[in-house]
Amino acid sequence: MTHDYSLADRLSAGETVFTVWSSLPDLGLIEVFAQGPFGAVTLDMQHGAHHVESVARGLSPVITGGKPAVVRIAQGDFGMASRALDMGADAVIAPMINSIEDAKAFRDAMKYPPVGGRSWGPTRALKLRGLAGGNDHLSTANRKTLAFAMIETREAYAIAADIAALDGIDGLFVGPSDFSIAWSNGAAVNPASEDMQEAVANVARIARDSGKHAAIFAAAPSAAPSYIELGYRFIALGLDTVMLDAGQKAILAAAEA
Repeated sequence: MTHDYSLADRLSAGETVFTVWSSLPDLGLIEVFAQGPFGAVTLDMQHGAHHVESVARGLSPVITGGKPAVVRIAQGDFGMASRALDMGADAVIAPMINSIEDAKAFRDAMKYPPVGGRSWGPTRALKLRGLAGGNDHLSTANRKTLAFAMIETREAYAIAADIAALDGIDGLFVGPSDFSIAWSNGAAVNPASEDMQEAVANVARIARDSGKHAAIFAAAPSAAPSYIELGYRFIALGLDTVMLDAGQKAILAAAEA
């Protein structure tokens, strides 16, 4: 299903958008996702193997396929946040935003003045999207392109409301695996840990109360309904390697039945 309005518009309208999570820098696989059932495609540069060239190539089939294109940058690589937008990304997810300084640096890379300090150069984004350049794009870019700050440590959680209050930060994105490590003081990685579910619910509430978007990675697809009930509307639930592994097993199991 494709839409003629942006990811920002869809989330603001209360729509739940599921994104597939691409970690393998394979253009053919990204093309399959661009034509597939997920509402958006996210290219991962932090833990995934995506790099500048694969992002530049991979955004094209996603955008021309009519889906929102999202990039998760590597930790602290805020310069890449600006480049991802110039390449055509609808949104950027920044991991490990653990201080207001981190959040401001991310915001400054994502938003044109007076909100931030993004440098002008969206030539490829304009071409891929068939958009007018100059002031027409400048007047809408800050609203149309989304900056998601990841909340995945105790430090980030303690200042989540302050991060969400920043003009130019459009949403909070929970990384449950890292959050569980932090919450257990390094004892375990368990994105479904009951001990942290109140905090996970609180992040969604903070985002919503600030007029921002709540986003999360659902390590298990079965967790999605409870996240939606909490107010999360942008949800990642399809890691490419997991999908390929599950698909292979399901096909072989059906053949051997």
